[in-house]
Parts: sequence; C-alpha cells; structure tokens
Amino acid sequence: MRLVSIIVSAIITIALIYLLNVSLAVSGSKTPRFGAFLSPQHGFWQNAEPVDEDFNATLTLPDLAGKVEVYFDVRLVPHVYAENENDAYFIQGYLHAKFRLWQMEFQTYAAAGRLSEIMGETSGGSNFLKIDRFFRRLGMVYGAEQSLKRLEADPVTKTETDAYTAGVNAYIGALKPNHLPFEYKLLNYKPEKWTNLKTQLFLKYMSFDLAGGDNDFEMTNAKSIFSAADIDLLYPTSSDSLDPIIPRETVFQSASVVAAKPPAADSVYFHSNDSMETPLIIKPDKNNGSNNWVVAGSKTRSGAPILCNDPHLRLNLPSLWYEMQISTPTFNAYGVSFPGAPSIIIGFNDSCAWGVTNAGRDVKDYYEITFRDSTMQEYMYNGEWKKSTFRNEVIKVKGQPDVTESIAMTVFGPVMFDKNYPNILKDGKYYALRWKAHDASNELLTFNKLNHAKNYIDYIKAITTFQTPGQNFVFATKTGDIAIRQQGQFPAKWNRQGDFIMPGIDSSYLWKGFIPSKENPTMINPVRGFLSSANQLATDPTYPYYLAGQQEIYRGIIINRNLNQMTNITVSDMQRLQTDNYNVFAQTARPLLLKYTDQTKLTDRELHYFEKFKNWNLRNDINEDGPTVFMLWWERLSEAVYNDEFAQTNLPLKRPDESTLLEGLLKDSSYKFVDDINTPTKETLDHLVLNAFKSACKTLKITDAEHRLAWGKFKDTGVRHLLKLTSLSRQHLPIGGGANIINATSADHGPSWRMIVQLTEETEAYGVYPGGQSGNPGSKYYDQFIDSWVNGKYFPLLFVTKRDAATSSKMKWKITFSKA
Repeated sequence: MRLVSIIVSAIITIALIYLLNVSLAVSGSKTPRFGAFLSPQHGFWQNAEPVDEDFNATLTLPDLAGKVEVYFDVRLVPHVYAENENDAYFIQGYLHAKFRLWQMEFQTYAAAGRLSEIMGETSGGSNFLKIDRFFRRLGMVYGAEQSLKRLEADPVTKTETDAYTAGVNAYIGALKPNHLPFEYKLLNYKPEKWTNLKTQLFLKYMSFDLAGGDNDFEMTNAKSIFSAADIDLLYPTSSDSLDPIIPRETVFQSASVVAAKPPAADSVYFHSNDSMETPLIIKPDKNNGSNNWVVAGSKTRSGAPILCNDPHLRLNLPSLWYEMQISTPTFNAYGVSFPGAPSIIIGFNDSCAWGVTNAGRDVKDYYEITFRDSTMQEYMYNGEWKKSTFRNEVIKVKGQPDVTESIAMTVFGPVMFDKNYPNILKDGKYYALRWKAHDASNELLTFNKLNHAKNYIDYIKAITTFQTPGQNFVFATKTGDIAIRQQGQFPAKWNRQGDFIMPGIDSSYLWKGFIPSKENPTMINPVRGFLSSANQLATDPTYPYYLAGQQEIYRGIIINRNLNQMTNITVSDMQRLQTDNYNVFAQTARPLLLKYTDQTKLTDRELHYFEKFKNWNLRNDINEDGPTVFMLWWERLSEAVYNDEFAQTNLPLKRPDESTLLEGLLKDSSYKFVDDINTPTKETLDHLVLNAFKSACKTLKITDAEHRLAWGKFKDTGVRHLLKLTSLSRQHLPIGGGANIINATSADHGPSWRMIVQLTEETEAYGVYPGGQSGNPGSKYYDQFIDSWVNGKYFPLLFVTKRDAATSSKMKWKITFSKA
C-alpha cells in the first residue's frame, strides 16, 4: 500500500511538473507556463509595485561620456539634464526601456509581421498569421530597411539613434528575470536586443497608421457600376462647406511640376465577381487625425502666442506617448516622445513650440502587373519583359513550421496581391504597390531639428526633411511668429490619379515627380491672427496640385468659427475649446431632418425620441440623449439613400462621406440617389427621412430599455490594453465628444495628448494624455492620468532648469547616471 502511495505521489508530481512547465491550449488561446508565471521569486507577483515605490538610484554605465541627472516629478515625468546630447539620447532610450519596454518591442513585432512568433497562428479570436502576412506583403520591413540606410548615412541621426539604442540595450542587459514586464511572463518570451532597425519599424508603423489608408480597389469597383458623373457626386474632390487650412482666396504660385494625364486614363477600370478566398485587409482608423491651432499675440490677453495640439489616435494602454523633458547644453525641450524613438515629437523648447495633425494625403497607389507566367519571374514594362526580383519573408509561427512569403518586386514596388494572396475584388490579378513609405527617408532628423529650433527659418529647415506621413506642422515663437505648413513629399498628381487602380504595363501612369516643399501649402502671420488644421483639405480648388486623399470638414469649421470670434484669449479659453463637445454637423443637418419629418405619422413613442432630438442642445455631452438619436437616424438615412445603388455589387465599395450626403440633400431635395432604383415609384426625401427615423426608433427603444440612451453610455469609450485584456484596460469611461466634434473621442479612439503652450517670457504649458508614465499594470502610474483626461483637466508642465529641479518640492525622485 505504501508503494502504491509513493507511485501515485510520483505520478502526480511528474504531472504537475509537466503541467506547470508547458503552455496549455484553452479556448483557442495558450496559457503561460504556470510554473514560471506563478513563481513567487520570478512570476507576475514581482510586477506588483508598492504604492510608495522608491525610484531613487545611482547608476554607473560604461557607455556614458559624462554625468546625467534625472529628476522625476510627482507624476513620474523625467527631467533629463545631460552634459552632452548623446548621453541625453542614451538615457532617453534607457528610460523608455525601464518604463515601456514590452510596449515598444511589441509594436515593432506588429510592424515587422512577427506577431505569430510570440502569439501563435491564432489566439483570442485573432489570426496573427494573417496579420503578419499582410504587413510582410505591405512591405513594412522593406520600407524600414530603406529608411535605415538614409538615417545611418546622416551623422546627426546616426549618432542620435546609436546612442538611443545603446541606452535601451543597457537596460535590457541588466534586466533580471523577476523584473521582466508582466506581458513577457504572460506570453512566455523574452526581449531581444534593440536595434536601429526596430526604431525605423516603429516609425513605419506610424506611417501605416497615418498614411497607409487607401480605397483604390473600392473606388475601382465603383467605376464598374457608376458613371463618371455619379463618381463625382458620390466622391467629390472638395466640399462647398470646406474651411481649408490655408484660407480661401489665397493666391498660389503656378505648379512647377506638371503631371500629364494619359489619354486613356478615364476609360481604365477593373471588375470581377469571381469567388475566391477573402483576404485579411487591415486599414488604419479613418479617424486618425488631430486638431492643432495657434493664435497670435494680437488675440491673446498675455500678448504672446498660444499653441494647441491634440493628436487623435487609438486609445491604448500602455499609452502611445511618454512625457519628458530633455535638457543639454545645445537644446532644452519638453513634450511627448515615442517609446521606441529618440527626441521630443510634439512639444516646445526655450524659444518655440510645435504640433502636428495628419495631412491625410494619398501616397499609396496600386498598379496591375502583367507577368509572363505564374512564376512571376518576368513582367511586361515599356514593351519588354523585365525581370522581377524577390523578397522571401520568413514568418516564424509559435509551435508550427515557418511560413515563407515569396514577394515579387517590380519598378513600382512589391506585388502585394497575387494568386497566393488575393485582392478584395477577387479578380485573380497581380497588383504592385507604390507607397511613399517604401522610399528612403529620415523623419527623425525633423524632430532633432525642431528640438533645437529657435525661429521660423529653423522650423522651415527642420520640417523640409519630413517626407512620410504628411503632416500639418503648426509653429509659434516667443518673438511672436505663428506659422503652418502641410509638409510631406507628396507626388504631383493629375486630377484623381491614384483614386483608382492604374495599369502597370508601362511608365505612363507612374508618379512623374514630387511637389517641391516650398510649394506645399504654407502660411505665416496671417492678418486674422490664427492658424488651424483639423484634417480638412489644406486649400480650396485653386491650389495647382491635386490634393488626393481623405477630407474632414466639421471640426475645422467649428474651430475656425470659435477662433474668429474670440479675443483676449487665455489658456483657460483654449482648454475649454480643446475639450468642447458642440456638434456643428448636427447643427447643419437638424433643420433638414425636421423639415422633412411628418410628425403626424409618428407614434407616441417615436414622438418621444423626436422631441429629444428637436430640443437637444447640440452638444455631445455624456448625459445627452440627442447625439444617440441623431447618430442612429443619420446612419439609417444614409443606408436608405445609398444601399439600393450599392447593392449592385457584392464587392466592397467606399461609402460616401457624411458631408457629401448632407451637402447633396441641402442643395437638392431630389438628390439623384434618393430614389430607390429597385421600385417603380419615385421615392422622395420626406419618405426616406421618415422611414429612416422609424427604423432608428426600433434601435432606440432597445437601447433605452438597456439604459444606454445617454451618449456617454451609448458611445462607451475605453482605453484598452494592447493585448485587449479587459483586466488591464479602463472601460466605460464617462466622456463626451465623438466624430465631427473638437473633442473627437469615440469608443476606442480620441485625443491621445492634449497640449497647450503659451509662449510668454516664462513658458506656461499644460498637458494630459489618457494613460500613465509606467507601462506596468501593477503600478499606480499605469493609468494615473485617465480620470483627469476624461474630466477635461490638465496638468501644469514643469519646464525647469536643473538648478530649479534640484530644489523643487514637485520633484520626488532622482537617478544619477555616470560613466563607469
């Protein structure tokens, strides 16, 4: 009997040893190795940070040239004081790794198409192999490699990035297993050494997020069912209500680069209804945008310019941004940085301030390639067969054999879609991608120069080096200058070039050149006393180049309306404007909806919701019901207007913008698409508006019964962990805003950093972002700022000298770094 007990105990022990040291498959996901994960010495328990954690330290590192002192204020924001620039970048890399290592590396895994290496083929409902295949075929690694060559050819950015990388690796090299970030333990892997290529991969990921959108296939499909006149109605290249970045009636010089349109361009289109596997196509959030504006001293109470910026991006934990001050003998800058890259990206220095919004320009086009045969070894180009080259992208898949993507390379770029990776039109054809992000560029040089900038000339020299993604750089100095330029290396295109797939059989449809930087839309010190951008088109149609890309309308309208009316402006005024929830789109649409609704045909319950909309104060505040009624009503109206025409194809189409439908209906109640092409009767606008409202009311009743009618609950904003783990996220945040609102906060997207800088003699600055300085979910500094962000509160930004930092009561810890 005793022997049996011993045998049973041995079996149980062996089983436990095995189970605690393997990952188990549970509901489509893999568990961590429980032995290591639960280990008291090395497991996740070690990531629980004491509330009174002491960050004080004295460290010696051999790669430093001198002494660096870092003071952390009460919000854990570091103020770095270095004796030379290289040491400052080294410590920036060290601090990014100390507080955000998992985040910065995970994002480069995503950019490089390596997620299945750590996540497996599928997990938690996501197919990571499909995601990896998409990014490999998109050419993210290829683009990063090209830009790395440019970065390392420049001595300034080469030295800066080398120092930054060395700092990251100094931290990784000293990292003990028990101090590994929680997510490494959860996913059962370890950090790699950082490289300059990883920094470029992160920057290319931002290029994808901000300049990776396209609708070429959807627009090409539209040409198969709509006439050219209909295309112009559905997808206009400008808007009547546009209030552009550069004011209307500005006189532009003639174009120095002329794009000649091929004679057959208007007749080219492709269409097929073949049934093939539907590929995974990843598109950036169409709301990736931002607001920025600057008011001159002539409009402020202090007499100094005030610059404001709030980039709208995905709301994640850990946050995209890491706040800090960097001070050296050659520059002193404060703002937010990207964990994974050196320099301050958005911020200010002793002389000036700068901010960015997304230009939204189309720098991504597709070309149909004609190969000699299915081997893709040769393709027709300019009347002869040209040899392809190939990139063999090996994707490692956790627990499975490697997968290799063999990607043909052409003069246009990588062949993203082929027989093994079908496009969304399912036509079996080959399409190569020409994307500006594939070109060698050095965006880090821009931020290095902005950190050092002192005046308008420095600003222009800095941003001229910036190529992709195109941005609207707003700028102000303590001497009183204010300026804006839409900067990027934009292809000079003929009207609608690149809106549709183009033939790749010869060079006639290639980009013929780039718009010179000095011809990009620019303005300095306008008479009206302010400049702004909110992702609207940069100019009216008199600008001599085609502004290909997306356009937003309404945030620009309401920002400019407010700034035009305001005088004696204070920082508090700017804080209120930056968090304003007024819905100018609804203001414009409501009279039309009320006019064409026959209230006598509404039930009592429908009248109840109609009155809520009619009496709504047009603010998307959290407790208002009106925004929910309006959003659902407008969605149903859009469906009623367009769905009959769009049902002519079962392939993807681009939906018209909200402003397109509203302007079309305001100009003509008999707007062409109001009539249902599937019925013999002629539908009218009042018929569609009434039925759309009744349809919306069915959803409103359900929403009301669930107590989710109030806008804050209906929108349900959350800041989610990068792994989508609910326990590591902040859900159900009571914040207003939304699409077309200055406070552009949606369910998972919104102002990722709010900053206001008044350029008085002693800089006065405020900021907040929806996260915290630490990437450790076990730290109180992980999500410390979210409640303030939700409530529209700002923190004073402590822009102090080293002497003042040493004696300030607002500084809580100090790390001293010195050469070993």
